[in-house]
Amino acid sequence: MLSKFKNHIDAKLPFLKGKKLLLACSGGVDSVVLAHLCKSAGLDIALVHCNFKLRGADSDGDEAFVRNLAETLDVEVLVKAFNTLEYVKDHRGSMQMAARELRYQWFNDLLKEKDFAYLMTAHHLDDDLETFLINLSRGTGLEGLLGIPEQNDKIIRPLLIFTREEIAAYAEEQNIQWREDSSNSESKYLRNKIRHGIVPKLKELHPTFVQNFIQTQSYLHQTSDLANNHLEEVKTRLFQKVDGAIKVNVADLQKLQPLQAYLYGLFHGFGFSDWEAVHGLLTSMSGKEVFSKTHRLVKNRDCLILSELKTRVNDHFPVFDKDTMLEQPIKLTMDNVERMEKPLSNTIFLDKEKLNFPLVLRNWEKGDYFYPFGMKDKKKLSKFFKDEKIDVVSKEKQWLLCSDDEIVWVVGKRADERFRVDDSTRQIVKITWIS
Repeated sequence: MLSKFKNHIDAKLPFLKGKKLLLACSGGVDSVVLAHLCKSAGLDIALVHCNFKLRGADSDGDEAFVRNLAETLDVEVLVKAFNTLEYVKDHRGSMQMAARELRYQWFNDLLKEKDFAYLMTAHHLDDDLETFLINLSRGTGLEGLLGIPEQNDKIIRPLLIFTREEIAAYAEEQNIQWREDSSNSESKYLRNKIRHGIVPKLKELHPTFVQNFIQTQSYLHQTSDLANNHLEEVKTRLFQKVDGAIKVNVADLQKLQPLQAYLYGLFHGFGFSDWEAVHGLLTSMSGKEVFSKTHRLVKNRDCLILSELKTRVNDHFPVFDKDTMLEQPIKLTMDNVERMEKPLSNTIFLDKEKLNFPLVLRNWEKGDYFYPFGMKDKKKLSKFFKDEKIDVVSKEKQWLLCSDDEIVWVVGKRADERFRVDDSTRQIVKITWIS
């Protein structure tokens, strides 16, 4: 098993070599064997253990065992105790989910704070099979049948090529000691029901069941790769990047069949899950929105606009107290000039004596109005945006240059008539937006 493990590291996970690695160790046979294998393979590991304080003396015994294992292997050990019951009470989740959240929050903190490159866990082939069956029983798409990935960002699972039987046999062969978790035999958990009740019967019915499962997953991964490659081609063709957002023509989307499958493939990576609502956007009125935890889809005329959710803070940035240059949040320069030139979309010429300094840069707010250059009457910005066919996302990102409470320039779009250069102007300033 050690030789197979080393070959697997060399072939599939060579980037682990020479890196500081965390190894999640519960004290059970899987994680203890992984620790021994990593040490024998020359990997630089530190054991990390969570004491959830749920099994009394057994929990403390697991902690003591892991500390002793680290001493035996001559590696660093990091241990943290959690008040899991209080966490469950505060967050109203299951005990298993609470333990998972606490565990991975701490692991992520350690990866960032202590300069570890990756976290290794001891998931193996039987865990992968059980996850496949759990997802199948709950109803899932192709993604749910792909099982446990060997790498998920900073999390590495190098034992997925080994069965539970292989791991246990290696532990006995090498006289490796471990701790048994009594909860692994409790029948109240779905995974344990599948582990102890269903998988043995499947293996009994089909002696080559595990090998057949490996082959099936290989086919599923190939199918997934084909689908993902096609979806990337569709995204390249349909996704148009505009002003930090993505614009997708609705008519082009509606040509895709099966539409629901395409909508899922194109947008599920942005966190969306209410597919009925996403589908409804295609025929909804302009302005209708659907949100995920990280993104927003907005119907805007004949398009959907996908943008990242960001807290909009309408900060006011004082600028141009003197002749100067602004670098953030956008780059503006101001110069005193002798005469006007032909204005461009990124430049305006103003009567300096009509301005009250410092000028202020801010986002637009409801109720804003200005006097568009060349017009005598005022106009609400919302009406101006509509006439100019500016979409919702671009509108929210629009910057305004103001003198006191008066808009001087809808930056990059239109200057205000009240500050124009005329026959009485004695000082002219040129303001340029460097995009």
